[in-house]
Amino acid sequence: MRGWMSIAYLAKPKNLNGGLVARGASGLPFVLHPGLTLAVVPPQLDAPRTLTVSEVTERAENEALVFFDEVSDLSSAELLAGCELLAREEDIDASVLVEAEALPAWEGWSVHDERAGYVGEVVEVAERATQPLLTVRRAEGGEALIPLVNEFIVEVDEDGRRIDVSLPAGLLDL
Repeated sequence: MRGWMSIAYLAKPKNLNGGLVARGASGLPFVLHPGLTLAVVPPQLDAPRTLTVSEVTERAENEALVFFDEVSDLSSAELLAGCELLAREEDIDASVLVEAEALPAWEGWSVHDERAGYVGEVVEVAERATQPLLTVRRAEGGEALIPLVNEFIVEVDEDGRRIDVSLPAGLLDL
């Protein structure tokens, strides 16, 4: 979706009034604010495909309890848990994005998975619409795309230029 960017993830429903815990997208500051209109990805059956933020209450760094005009009860909120929120690029203050952390310069670093062992060498760290991706040149040939999300990263050894990951079964087979 050209002109759109992933800005948050709906982690879980929080109360009976349709509140959801939202976490900011990897590498971005938390930018949800009242009045912001968002697209829900992937679209869910029987759930709104667009949402308008009505209230935001910060809970922790890069996390907040968020209410939407279109979600008024727990059952509606449960349908949206696990979805990403996309915003139009022109709706996000560019000065806030400039302050966001740059992607790590991990080109040339080795990647090791807990189960698969040595995966290969990072050839690119690229921003994508949903989240940053590591492009890894596989030891046995070809490339693997690994989503750069905190849930997959176990440890980063800067001195050894090594990234240890715990990848879901089958991800390296894609």
